[in-house]
Amino acid sequence: MAKLPVPLTFDWDPGNVEKNWQKHKVHFKEAEEVFFNKLLIILEDIKHSQKENRFIALGITNENRNLYIVFTIRNKKIRIISARNQSKSERRLNVNKEA
Repeated sequence: MAKLPVPLTFDWDPGNVEKNWQKHKVHFKEAEEVFFNKLLIILEDIKHSQKENRFIALGITNENRNLYIVFTIRNKKIRIISARNQSKSERRLNVNKEA
């Protein structure tokens, strides 16, 4: 399980900022909101952790948009790699956690 840095700070690759907007219409500030809101679920992304530890965050933005975020932690900062809408099955994980 990822231990999130305190305080929560973010480091963005400019290419990922643009890619997430163009491909998924997720603004980088909206992706950051997930880490400050309730119902945050963090899972290890074992499949993609060969070079560095990667994690998956399932959470909700301030506008109640359910996002699936892939991130790593570098130099005590959260580095978001990808952000997109959650699938139906991923949203069920949030509902089950709330119950």
